[in-house]
Amino acid sequence: MAPKKDRAFQKCINPDCGVQYDCSQTLVKCPACGHLLDIAYDWNRIPVPKKLSDFGKRWADRNNPLDFSGVWRFRELLDFCDDPHKVTIGEGQTILQRNDELAAQLGIRPGRLFLQYEGLNPSGSFKDNGMTAAFSHARRVGAQSSACASTGNTSASMALYAHSCGIKCTVFIGSGRIAYGKLSQSMDYGGKTLQVQGDFDDCMKQVQDVCRELNIYLVNSLNPFRLEGQKTIMYRIIEQLGWELPDWIVVPGGNLGNSSSFGKAFAELKQLGLIDRVPRMAVINASGADTLTHLVNNKKLRWNAGRVDNKAIGDFYAELTAKKFSPHTCASAIEISRPVNLTKCLRALDVCNGVVLAVTDAKIIDAKAQIGLYGLGCEPASAATIAGLKHLLADGVIRPDERIACVLTGHALKDPTVTVNYHKDKMGPFSNPPIEVPNDLQEIIRRMTV
Repeated sequence: MAPKKDRAFQKCINPDCGVQYDCSQTLVKCPACGHLLDIAYDWNRIPVPKKLSDFGKRWADRNNPLDFSGVWRFRELLDFCDDPHKVTIGEGQTILQRNDELAAQLGIRPGRLFLQYEGLNPSGSFKDNGMTAAFSHARRVGAQSSACASTGNTSASMALYAHSCGIKCTVFIGSGRIAYGKLSQSMDYGGKTLQVQGDFDDCMKQVQDVCRELNIYLVNSLNPFRLEGQKTIMYRIIEQLGWELPDWIVVPGGNLGNSSSFGKAFAELKQLGLIDRVPRMAVINASGADTLTHLVNNKKLRWNAGRVDNKAIGDFYAELTAKKFSPHTCASAIEISRPVNLTKCLRALDVCNGVVLAVTDAKIIDAKAQIGLYGLGCEPASAATIAGLKHLLADGVIRPDERIACVLTGHALKDPTVTVNYHKDKMGPFSNPPIEVPNDLQEIIRRMTV
């Protein structure tokens, strides 16, 4: 049990259990009942500012690495370790781009569509927000080695942070199931790569067993400390909106760590009186990996005050196993059929009055090219947000006058093969293929002026 004096502790999310554990322990599930864990806080012991805008004052001290960090700038809202343990390499220097050109294409009013571009993080994806928190905890507990299962972004981020603080790391990837742009990063950063004959879900099972057997620090989003760092993506959106809230957050699905952490962020801000309402959230999956969509929309699975129908989840997973189902989508970052944060995401949907839908790969790659044409280059999974937004606008779920923030999770060069193929093979209305021309000045000029 966590001592009463602790300002932060781990707590089982199962309301029929609720056992607490000290933050000095390395856990990914509740030992008592097997459910997921939260990081909870005794807010009476933490000097949280009276208003969110007070965090903005830290921008004046750019020489302090913790104030420069877009994660640790908000450290009172994830106060689970002392400053000497905190790891930072400048994560969170991201932008919220107002994009009126893309808004016009989608029929949204000017000044209402914003793109939160997480591709500007050191490893090129949102994962760095969580990894800085996970490795801060790893440093606190004295971890010597780390591991993760990955479709790409997690491995790149883990390898970068592990070697920045002298911790060994091993990446588990599925055979042929990773974008080379991402894999190249983890190899460059010194991570050991094990290619498992299976998909991400197989890797996720194996890495948990390995970490348990060898006492290795697991940095997948089962790790509740990692999700604490990802909360700060929402804080930065609010910060860049002049400390005002959007009406909608649109985020890709996948392993559901982001959506889970965003819901927790808003619940805590509301509890602390730092916001007076909670934005709505839309979670967008690929149709080739649509577990959440199926369970929420077809099976009517809900948070139900923490008493989730785990039998419905188990039955669905058993169906996937019987069919030997393996997810397939061009959006490799969300190519996951057994999301480890499913129950936490259900809670986030409850907190944010959220909606879920799935979009096809064709819609995703069209949206990716459209974002690139009018906004920012992003990985395919990021583009699921705009593909989903189009459906939500058409269905009247989101109004064109509402303020919408779409999270673009990763850089365009994370998966360049998808981009190049879309354009050179003329796969959609936004394709921009290269034009082959003779080695002749006049013919080159003619082609340029057509």
